[in-house]
Amino acid sequence: MPTYRWRLRELMAAHGLFTTTALVPLLTERGIELSASQVHRLVTQTPERLNLTVLAALCDILECTPADLIPTDVQTQVEQVAVGVPVLDMAAVGRPRRARVRPDA
Repeated sequence: MPTYRWRLRELMAAHGLFTTTALVPLLTERGIELSASQVHRLVTQTPERLNLTVLAALCDILECTPADLIPTDVQTQVEQVAVGVPVLDMAAVGRPRRARVRPDA
């Protein structure tokens, strides 16, 4: 299952942008018209959907790539199940023994 992080606030701080309202004019310069409340939600919440034009503008403003802004991690089904499950040390178990089949008495 893929997981991701939304690093907009972190990257904004790295570029000296500490308020959500500071982002509004920078987006407007790039043709993105969002209200202050929309920008606030974009910064403070992880979006479920994101317009690619907005993503491109954010990457331009923050001088980053989409991968910098949204790092992803994909775990396979096996990895998800195996997390927290102790690993069996086969050396401690020893060699398996051959089964003896006895006739019914």
